[in-house]
Amino acid sequence: MKIRYHWELDAYELAKKGRKRIFEISKDFPKGELYTLTDQIRRSSRSVCAQIAEAWGRRLYTDDFVNRLNQSESEARETQSWLETAVECEYITNEVGKALFDLYHEVIGMLIKMENNPEKWVIRTGKPDNQKA
Repeated sequence: MKIRYHWELDAYELAKKGRKRIFEISKDFPKGELYTLTDQIRRSSRSVCAQIAEAWGRRLYTDDFVNRLNQSESEARETQSWLETAVECEYITNEVGKALFDLYHEVIGMLIKMENNPEKWVIRTGKPDNQKA
């Protein structure tokens, strides 16, 4: 199947599931964490999807495409770090934290594969990447 839109990417779909789950579990975080952990984990999980979408829109330029994927990967790793904090503070169970950590680990793997093989994803125009239209 040819992928035409960013929301058809497996990495995007999986990140979206993680984003939704994090929003749900973070509703139960203490009110004192509203502007710290709650805000940070929600922002980073949302940014994973946003950066994938931006990467998809930058497929005309290989370096930009790979950079956006790398930014998404970084946001996924940040999300994993916040998940560790939530487990350490006992805001979520170890099982919930591990399941979400593993989900983001899978997203990271997908993003790395895309970063390492951008030619499969970029748009070919016949112009070199360094030559703007």
